[in-house]
Amino acid sequence: MIAKGDFVRLSFTAKLEDGTIIDTTDEEIARENGIYNENAKYGDIYAVVGEEHVVKGLDEDLEGKEVGYSGKVVVPPEKAFGKYDPDNKDTFSLSRFKERPQVGQRVRIGNRLGTVERIVGRRVIVDFNHPLAGKNIIFEYEIKEKLEKPEDKIKALFSIHTGIDVIDVKIENSLAVVEVPRDAYLNQLFLIGRYRVVNDAMRFLDIKEMWIVEKFRKDEEIVKFVQEVKEEDKEEGPPESKVETEDKEEVKREEKKDEEDLIIA
Repeated sequence: MIAKGDFVRLSFTAKLEDGTIIDTTDEEIARENGIYNENAKYGDIYAVVGEEHVVKGLDEDLEGKEVGYSGKVVVPPEKAFGKYDPDNKDTFSLSRFKERPQVGQRVRIGNRLGTVERIVGRRVIVDFNHPLAGKNIIFEYEIKEKLEKPEDKIKALFSIHTGIDVIDVKIENSLAVVEVPRDAYLNQLFLIGRYRVVNDAMRFLDIKEMWIVEKFRKDEEIVKFVQEVKEEDKEEGPPESKVETEDKEEVKREEKKDEEDLIIA
């Protein structure tokens, strides 16, 4: 039986009562229904039951099920995207926007995200309710797996909080060493989400310390990258001053030193 605190892998398709599909983990279904997002990551998702990594109504419905369960649940607004509040709207001057907004456009005002409802003269009425507020959501879902290994659970946490697939996880004496892709630190979601990963790993697992590492090797790929950077520097043209020349010479010396000191992790 699935219980709170269990790590599960599942797939789902969410739709409105009229049958309109609004979300899915299946890329083919997304394409067929005109909701495909090239920036989205399709495939099974992970969730820790009771942590509301999925909407509350679906999260609650997972409890008591078994791996392999396939079914559906109708989630009311209060356990999905909230009840609709007709007063949760504001009016703004058109000059508040850098570009003229369009009706139906999603806009951010301060720290609030809303939808342009109407434009009357130079006034813009923005509805700050979630676009799905007040609607029942039907989830058709399948529980594919219950994770047991702590290494798999850590990988799942990275998927949940950062959206990245880690390369490797090793755990020994309450220390978890996690290897992440080399470009992970260029991902803003990763930079924020890694702290949630660490917090959850220490809450749910026997982990007291975690090392998050990137591995670099002095191979042809790294040498090629350094050469490309040098070529780009050359294309920028000659320096404008003696100070700038000295700065660039210092950068070159540091690059050479970095190449010499590059250690195989």
